[in-house]
Amino acid sequence: MTERTDPLTPAARTLCDAMSAGFPGPGSPEELRAAARAGVRDVPPSRETTANGVRVRLYGADPEAGRPVVVFAHGGGWVLCDLDTHDGLCRELAARAGAHVVSVDYRRAPEHRFPAAEDDVYAVLRWAAARHDGPLILAGDSSGGNLAAGAARRARDAGGPPVAGQLLFYPALDHRLDSPSAETYAEGFFHTAAHMRWYWEQYLGPAGDPVAASPGLAPELAGLPPALVVLADCDPLRDEGLAYARRLSAAGVQAQVHLHTGVFHGFLGARGVLPEAEKALDGAAAWVTTVCG
Repeated sequence: MTERTDPLTPAARTLCDAMSAGFPGPGSPEELRAAARAGVRDVPPSRETTANGVRVRLYGADPEAGRPVVVFAHGGGWVLCDLDTHDGLCRELAARAGAHVVSVDYRRAPEHRFPAAEDDVYAVLRWAAARHDGPLILAGDSSGGNLAAGAARRARDAGGPPVAGQLLFYPALDHRLDSPSAETYAEGFFHTAAHMRWYWEQYLGPAGDPVAASPGLAPELAGLPPALVVLADCDPLRDEGLAYARRLSAAGVQAQVHLHTGVFHGFLGARGVLPEAEKALDGAAAWVTTVCG
């Protein structure tokens, strides 16, 4: 009997290959945006408003009940995706954590480069703090995790608003992409290192500061809020997430890592297909409940 050498589970490999077949290599923002939206079906009715000039979509519990308020930034390399592509994830997070989720329709690159998206997430955080009395969580997946971590640092440096935690799903934290996982999983696991380099180029442009845009390279992490870093084992970004959690711990910040084996970057989009996605969401929801006391 031949041993299975693929690090992905059979279900994850089937899904990964199907997703990869429908997603082009780095090209134009328009082409990639269309591919990212190809799987979007009818989105249920939702509440939307404007928060300090930024469009947001609201989910979940009564925001006046003192429940956790999660300010969520979607992934997509700062270029792709939108409120609709991440509607299901936000609904699930709100339901499982008993939280009020505020999904941020931030400005995207390359039309709006760093720090425009981070500016928008921080503006929504300030709006949420002024409007709601519950503890605040900054959350995001992939590039959205980058924005959540960046906004957490901004809040610390500006003296507020107070943030109870940062919930980071396979975050993009280091522009260098020089870790072992970036090499090992550069191709064949849906999200490629080539895509990530292209995303960074769109986000930064020729004049952007890559270090300032990389929360994993921040010189001082002390005083940041507690973090949960949720990672996929077969992901070019895995090691930078691990490195960030280690640096937070070394700086005296409470940091947990939930590392899920046999899955790839973006696996939370496979709820109902991959049991690891269900486990990751349940773990994240439990963490939100715990960190918010």
